[in-house]
Formats: sequence, structure tokens, C-alpha cells
Amino acid sequence: MRRSMQILAAAAVSAVVSLSMLTPASAEPAWDDIRTNVFGGRAIHPAGDVVKLSAPHRPEDQSHVPIGVEAGFKDGRTVRSLTLIVDQNPTPVAAVFDIAGKREHLKIATKLRLNAATDVRAIVEASDGELYMADQFVKFAGGQASCSAPPQGDPEEIAANMGKMTFEQERTKAALTEIAPHAKLTISHPNHTGMVLDQFTLLYVPLRIVTDLEVKQGDEPVFTMHGSMTMSQNPEIDFDYRLNGADKMNVSAKDSDGASWAQSFPIGQGS
Repeated sequence: MRRSMQILAAAAVSAVVSLSMLTPASAEPAWDDIRTNVFGGRAIHPAGDVVKLSAPHRPEDQSHVPIGVEAGFKDGRTVRSLTLIVDQNPTPVAAVFDIAGKREHLKIATKLRLNAATDVRAIVEASDGELYMADQFVKFAGGQASCSAPPQGDPEEIAANMGKMTFEQERTKAALTEIAPHAKLTISHPNHTGMVLDQFTLLYVPLRIVTDLEVKQGDEPVFTMHGSMTMSQNPEIDFDYRLNGADKMNVSAKDSDGASWAQSFPIGQGS
């Protein structure tokens, strides 16, 4: 099942580079089509007490909508993967996180582009292959659709900073001694959607997105992420992790143009 999920995730993310995917999804059958394309005929159970999804009712900024997910099992199963889906986006599969280790409980948050009023979904796969989904409807705040809006900031500065990373960790005594301290990783990257018209050249800015991210605590994987154009500019991921004694968090990232970056961050002795 692990292998099949990886293939499924790769197929969903590879659709990002296809111009045929850059058309708005129809309103009513969107989820039915997405579900079949991504999960086939697999059963998807209601969230119950397994998955909790948080999102604003009406976001202030459609291009950076905070999405938080908490997942956990109390029956010995662990979290295998998390898939974030935005029904009405040109590329509905926002990101797929493969969770390393045996995590009975985890928290992950990020920021997404929302192109219209839409259902947002978090689908968690358990270690036995069962799927659980939480969903929430998010209203459209108005203004320009985020997928066709240009990146915020000076283009030259954006290009110069591409691939730079920042890492923030809770530094309180409790955070460094609890089982699952929290961290926030940010990668400077425009995440060009391919749908923005350059006002000077009158050509569309080519799609360029962060496609792959790997986070390791020392040599031990924490998670990998396969991203899409639905991820916001300067992708940001908040996550928790289990202590393993390593003193560095090692991060590597790749984008759709073949560029790659890697950086290590100190996380405190014994973290």
C-alpha cells in the first residue's frame, strides 16, 4: 500500500506541469472526479476523532490561507500519509505528505492558494491503508483569483532569494523536552502558477513550483512532501516531531525547473 500511495501522489503532483490541468474545476462533480482520480475506488471514512482540520471561514488573503491538520490514532495504528485537496483549484491536490517513523499522532500546518469558494479536504492514510477525511468549506474573500495573481514583492529580490530557508523552533524549556516539539520551515520561492500574465511581455510567466521537500532529524526522516502550485508563495510548513537525540534538522528541496537546495539547522543538543 505504501508503494501504491507514492505512485498515486506522484501522479497527482505530475499533473501540475500539464497545461490541461490549468482549467477551473466544475462546481458539483469536482470532488467525485478528484476522489476517483486520486484514490480510485478506495473507501474514505468520515474524520471522526482521527482527523481535525482547521481553516478560516473567510480568509483575509486568498493567496496565503492557513490550513492546519491534526491526526491521531489510539488503536496502535500510525499515520502513513496526509493529502491536502482544494476542490475548486486548477490543481486540486495541494500537497501530499509521507510521514516517516511510527507516528500515532501528528500536527502539520501550511498555507495554500484558494482560487474560489471551495471545500478544503485533509485525507489521512493509516498504517493499515484505511483513509479518513475531514473537510471544511471556505468562502471567497473577493478580489483577484489567487492562482492568476502575481507573486508579492520585487521580482529581482524574489529571484535572488529563491531557495533560501528559515527554520524556527520553540525554544522554551518545555519545547525542548517534550516528546513532540514544534518547528516552522519556510522556503523562499515564488511558486509560479503558470497562470500569471506578465504585464510587460504579455506572456504567461512559466510554471515553477517547489515539487519535493524532505526533512530529516539527523539521518532519520521526519516527512517528505510533494507539492503543487496550490501551495502559497514562499511555502511554509509547521510540524511537530519526535525527539531522537539528533542536534540538526536537515532539509532538502527541489523545484520543477530542476533546481535543488539543502540546508541544516541546529535544533539543540539532545533534541
